[in-house]
Amino acid sequence: METGRLEEKMTVIKTIGVVGSGQMGSGIAHVASQSGHEVFLLDVGQEQLDRGMASIQKNLTRMVTKEKITQEQADDTVKRIVTTTKYADFASCDLVIESATEKEDIKKDILKQIVPVIKSDCLLATNTSSISITRLAAGTDRPERFMGMHFMNPVPVMKLVELIRGIATDEDTFTVIRDLAEKMGKTPVAAEDFPAFIVNRILLPMINEAVYALYEGVGHVEAIDVAMKLGANHPMGPLELGDFIGLDTCLSIMYVLYEGLADSKYRPCPLLVKYVEAGWLGRKTKRGFYDYKGDKPVATR
Repeated sequence: METGRLEEKMTVIKTIGVVGSGQMGSGIAHVASQSGHEVFLLDVGQEQLDRGMASIQKNLTRMVTKEKITQEQADDTVKRIVTTTKYADFASCDLVIESATEKEDIKKDILKQIVPVIKSDCLLATNTSSISITRLAAGTDRPERFMGMHFMNPVPVMKLVELIRGIATDEDTFTVIRDLAEKMGKTPVAAEDFPAFIVNRILLPMINEAVYALYEGVGHVEAIDVAMKLGANHPMGPLELGDFIGLDTCLSIMYVLYEGLADSKYRPCPLLVKYVEAGWLGRKTKRGFYDYKGDKPVATR
């Protein structure tokens, strides 16, 4: 690969495609547009896209109220985002970031639909929080131009982005994406392509262990959360954080760790499995380790 071609792209990544308008995808579209890029935000239907845009508008309004940006900057951010349900609209993109649900088969299917419509020099990134970058890249026609770009939730607020090279990722690709992350106002950290990378490799086993503590009767929900908030100075307790992330996502990442590292210390807690089987996924379903139907969350155990 000619290094010059990619180095040139450091200054010409003007248009970014984002797949998925959920909490993460809409957040990525928000920061990409706010940093001056034209954005195509794609999802399966207009209803999902409308929800995503409403979330972006809400976050921008909050930023204007806090005087972090002007109303004009907020309006310009919204204007630079085009919603679509057609992959063909990615034809002009210089970078496409996949940010769909944390399931490998779904991500692979999406990447297969992206590849035929994008330019030969378009870069690809995935916002996976745990899945092998090398495996996902191998299913595309450009593994050297593919890497992980794992944003933290909520994207407009959290400064960190984990950058993960696959085994075939070119160093120039990494440099371009690192510079882009910095332009978005993020602090990039390089992580190796091991299951769950850095943050979730450390964070999710802690949440899983908190569920085990609940399962084994070491403490009830509020006791565990208060103990970690006051005893370890964490801003959120681990069970509260699990609800915020989504218990289905927590379970998926624990399975990735358990199967990818073949170590029993990563075995998902049976209680976590049961909650997901019950459809108690946390805040997004109004019930997890807390019940969110009232004015104040109430512990369910």
